[in-house]
Amino acid sequence: MPIRLLIAETQRLVRQSLRALLERERDLNVIAEAAHGRDAFHLAMAHKPDLVLMDIDLPNRDGVTATKLIHNCVPGTRVLLLSSHDDDARIVDAVEAGAFGYLLKNADSTDLLRCIRAAARGEHLQSPFMLDQFARLALASVGQNPDNDTALLPDLTQREREILAHAAIGRSNKEISDYLCVSLDTVKTHLHHIYRKLSVHGRVEAVLAFLQAK
Repeated sequence: MPIRLLIAETQRLVRQSLRALLERERDLNVIAEAAHGRDAFHLAMAHKPDLVLMDIDLPNRDGVTATKLIHNCVPGTRVLLLSSHDDDARIVDAVEAGAFGYLLKNADSTDLLRCIRAAARGEHLQSPFMLDQFARLALASVGQNPDNDTALLPDLTQREREILAHAAIGRSNKEISDYLCVSLDTVKTHLHHIYRKLSVHGRVEAVLAFLQAK
């Protein structure tokens, strides 16, 4: 049977482009479209698709909130996030809320199709775009006291480990700067140093490296 898809994307042109791409594939069937989070949830309840492609920036219930509702109320439906940035802290929040993984909007169409099929079937790929089951379980178990994690990742300075620990529990750059009483620019500089030292491309990959070191 074809994989039944719901596209939840705020921009009409992007929705139409995604639909045109997906409907060229015989094993994919777009059954509904939503422009905001409330409709995404109600359409998921009504149609129970195999997979929702969820824009994280949806209005009227954002992608994180809609993901949590779908995960709790439509357990047979998986959610694959669509994000413009891989350093968006909300990706971590959405994965904690039940999203299967995330996909950058600048991904190649081949990666998009491959990740859609994998997510719909519950396959955990080792991919720069997908979060595997270990990462999701680790996210759920992150402690709320990042000061206890300073022995991890010895290539990082104590301050860098501390900032990464705060990022791992979902704090934004602004929240980290307020908590540590440092400037926002200082937090951003430390994060760039962390990405370079860990050979990662953004916040989510750095958080996963931190979690896997726990």
